Amino acid sequence: MSTHSFSTLTLPAEQLSNLEELGYSQMTPIQAASLPAILLGLDVRAKAKTGSGKTAAFGIGLLDKITVNDFVTQAMVLCPTRELADQVSKELRRLARFTQNIKILTLCGGQPIGPQLESLVRPAHIVVGTPGRIQEHLRKGTLKLDHLKVLVLDEADRMLDMGFSDDIEDVVSYTPVNRQTLLFSATYPDGIERISNKFQRQPLNVEIEGGDDVADIEQVFIEADRHNRLQLLVAVLYQHQPASCVVFCNTKRDCQEVADTLVSKGIDALALNGDLEQRDRDRVLVRFSNGSCRVLVATDVAARGLDIKQLGLVINYELSFDPEVHVHRVGRTGRAGTRGVAVSLVTPQEIGRVNALEDYTRQKIVWQKASQSLAATPVTLEPEMATLCIDGGRKAKIRPGDILGALTGDAGLTAAEVGKIDMFPIHAYVAIRKSSAKKALQRLQEGKIKGKSCKAFMLR
Repeated sequence: MSTHSFSTLTLPAEQLSNLEELGYSQMTPIQAASLPAILLGLDVRAKAKTGSGKTAAFGIGLLDKITVNDFVTQAMVLCPTRELADQVSKELRRLARFTQNIKILTLCGGQPIGPQLESLVRPAHIVVGTPGRIQEHLRKGTLKLDHLKVLVLDEADRMLDMGFSDDIEDVVSYTPVNRQTLLFSATYPDGIERISNKFQRQPLNVEIEGGDDVADIEQVFIEADRHNRLQLLVAVLYQHQPASCVVFCNTKRDCQEVADTLVSKGIDALALNGDLEQRDRDRVLVRFSNGSCRVLVATDVAARGLDIKQLGLVINYELSFDPEVHVHRVGRTGRAGTRGVAVSLVTPQEIGRVNALEDYTRQKIVWQKASQSLAATPVTLEPEMATLCIDGGRKAKIRPGDILGALTGDAGLTAAEVGKIDMFPIHAYVAIRKSSAKKALQRLQEGKIKGKSCKAFMLR
């Protein structure tokens, strides 16, 4: 029996069976290093990159502490962004399938507070949310944390970057002193140790170092200048023709300018920035994750919480000022045994950042001439999928299986033509092969889902 098998942990047989069904055969390094201590009730401070399995590490641990018959909030996960909170909630619901009647509630800003107030009439066992909206409910008295057993600070470094330090302290003041506190972070800026010392009791320190972060990633550095960087970016995309690519910019303004330029060149692209309304942010992320948008242009903060299983290419339109953030960016490709590619466009003004990166990774940078990319033949890069939005989500008791049934039944589509289905409180999004999208939309508009007529339209 492997020492990294979940069966070595003191978990219920039903949970072990559920983990096997979900494809969790062996613990990842972060899970193996932290889960035993979490299950023992110890505080843990863990450093691990996105995609390392940290959500399952704290998720399996906190679910073990829930008493289903006690209708009080027993665990809470604080996240920096709505996108990450949604992703964490979805993963917790998957991990909680082994038991019945666990209520998991997402509380984030950018959403109407009314439905949240209704949901809180009967307290949730587990709350996942962003600091601002959690504070609002605590002040109103609609959320009570008197019986909280486990507090998780997820992506703690990003919460500090976004100025949430005081908000975190305020939220923690509402929790019992004898709670278990788990802190997870991709990087360890100065503030992490301070909040750990303030909120944790003799935490086990776990660091899964990034030695392998870039091992399976081909990194290409191309010298650019301020005048040809956009042209070079377009040429790189023509050259690689990725099915899925994230382009990282350092500012929101650059994000929109870059995305607009790509669209004008026949490259399907969307910008993700903090100025978007929450509904529009959700739609951008849904379209990118389900394959109906090929290129996402984003800042580091906006890209936190992206749940993309296979990302073929990462492009740094501008180098990050922080070498650790660079490693985190490129580490989003080359996962699950696949080889990734990361391209960085570097102006002479950024050479200092290149030197810092070489010192940090202890690897020599390999340069490629811009002419090799600029010679690429222009092509149209359109996605394989389109996204249909359906007015009717979890609150209407509609499940993914109901949508799939409607599409493969009356609509006459095959299962292979239907892609990812994302459920939200009042909307659902379904990816459809582009060639079948108009037919699927027409059938949904004319038919019913679970006996109900639902409006549907195609996202543009």
